[in-house]
Amino acid sequence: MPNNPDSHPALDRELKRGALDLVILAILSERPRYGYDIVTTIAEQTNGVLEVKDGTLYPVLYRLEARHFVEAYWESPKEPGEKGVPRKYYRVTEAGHAHGVDLIEQWNMFAQAIAHLLTTSRLGQ
Repeated sequence: MPNNPDSHPALDRELKRGALDLVILAILSERPRYGYDIVTTIAEQTNGVLEVKDGTLYPVLYRLEARHFVEAYWESPKEPGEKGVPRKYYRVTEAGHAHGVDLIEQWNMFAQAIAHLLTTSRLGQ
């Protein structure tokens, strides 16, 4: 893989899959969002390193909803006379917030362990 600071290497699919619950809960903890807003926010906040497609996003949202970590609701455009179709919004529940806190703790332990391992390895030398 080329070492080009102007390009972002694609993240391994499995690595991305393992982080998506945490990423989505973090994005939704800011405020309720609809699907396209979630996708664009993830891309923007990760400078394009993490790009999520609809086909990946919605199964994760449905799984989080089934586990009561997020809830969905429909909302119509707010301004009188504003055109548009209702959008399905997702928001974090109390259980989802607690789960997100647990995931952050697990993520930090994992990242520290990997960082320690990499600093003592011969990779990249």
